[in-house]
Amino acid sequence: MIRKLLTLVEETHREGGADIRPATRKAAAIAVIENPCAGRLVEDLAELIALGEMLGGLLGERAVRALGIAPGEVQSYGKAAIVGEDGELEHAAAILHPKLGAPLRAAVERGAALVPSAKKRGGMGAAIDVPLGHKDAAFVRSHFDAMEIRVSDAPRRDEIVVAVVVTDSGRPQPRIGGLSVAQIEGKDGLR
Repeated sequence: MIRKLLTLVEETHREGGADIRPATRKAAAIAVIENPCAGRLVEDLAELIALGEMLGGLLGERAVRALGIAPGEVQSYGKAAIVGEDGELEHAAAILHPKLGAPLRAAVERGAALVPSAKKRGGMGAAIDVPLGHKDAAFVRSHFDAMEIRVSDAPRRDEIVVAVVVTDSGRPQPRIGGLSVAQIEGKDGLR
């Protein structure tokens, strides 16, 4: 079912005229998969739900490995999918929502907060911003961010691009206040 796997690491070394030390880093792990439901109305999306579960672990582990850090050192995460023309947004929802989260949380150790997500329909080369939030506390504003991903030859009409992004930090130079990383309780996924 997987046609292509990609991994991308983005490092920010300078922001607002100041050096960032250490650099902030984001890693995207991306899969281009065949959409088994493309071109027809399928009531039972169990096959896509199972694919989401498999991809949550695979992509989560690949993204963490790309940063070269221990799973517990991941600070933010997010997920997104782009469905090709012959698919439905519900196909992306089936992959992203019911079961992708648990294996992703295992790959990053914990993850009390909801995994931010985005989905859309698009053609080859379509871009999507993968939203990011702190993995254990949704109210940590310094970690509200995104990473744009695109695959030049995907999704084809009958494919889905699925992406997981993890970070080892928040935004470079955060200064809008709110809950800090040091204040995280990690009990309810919010604070």
